[in-house]
Amino acid sequence: MKMKCAAGIFGIFLFLLNLTTNAQETKTSAIDPYRLAITFAKTTNLIFPYAIKSIDKGSRDILVQKAIGVENVLQLKAGRQDFAETNLTVVTADGSLYSYVLNYSEQPTGINIKVQNAQLTPNPLAVFTPDATTDLIQGNADKVAVKRKSVRGIKKSAYGVEIELKGMFVEEDVMYFQFEFKNLSALNYDIKTLRFFIKDKKKSRRTASQEIDIKPLFVLGNGKIIRSNSEQVVVVAVPKFTIPNKQVFKVQLQEDNGGRNLDLSIGNKKIFRADRIQ
Repeated sequence: MKMKCAAGIFGIFLFLLNLTTNAQETKTSAIDPYRLAITFAKTTNLIFPYAIKSIDKGSRDILVQKAIGVENVLQLKAGRQDFAETNLTVVTADGSLYSYVLNYSEQPTGINIKVQNAQLTPNPLAVFTPDATTDLIQGNADKVAVKRKSVRGIKKSAYGVEIELKGMFVEEDVMYFQFEFKNLSALNYDIKTLRFFIKDKKKSRRTASQEIDIKPLFVLGNGKIIRSNSEQVVVVAVPKFTIPNKQVFKVQLQEDNGGRNLDLSIGNKKIFRADRIQ
């Protein structure tokens, strides 16, 4: 009888030890959110270091949207005055998670807030579904989209619409072109064609002009429309290439049912000045 009792006590001891071990293995740690005040009459802009991948708001009293044509700027506004405290979660392309507790204020302390990289932790918290090639190109395009202007003097405009090359970057066997589209007119610009090709600089009378189309691997941004009185960044990823001096890389933007067509030329010297993505 004593042996059975001892065995039972030993079994209970092992059970409790197993529970303790499992509890230690599944130990979690809380991440403190940041507190942010927003208001009804003004828009608060959160500027993230990477493109925004996911947004979740805790209440319908909060109005949230990504800025038109921009991947890393989130615009917040109170849907009504004196809303109850709620929260906001944002995940960016580098895997960082940003958590906020939102409260109402008639006079918030700041409305343009630049979010520091790795705000909550130096390690990514979000893991995206793996797709090696696509994810790598899209991740690089996200980085290029928020880079400062590094190329000057390459732009074309017509009737209030403008296309400008802001930067050129290369990583592995992919080139990334950072464009800015502007529409300063009152009419939306519906994009019929955004074409990329290599063409001879001068057409010989005896030979036909040769054109080689370059098919984009990925396009980041709105490639369908440039809304009136707006500007937007578009990043185009294409296979790496170089061109001889007698040829030029062309970007052709054509309007659907319109005549505001733009033709941008990029020479070989500019191509060779493409920067690495930092």
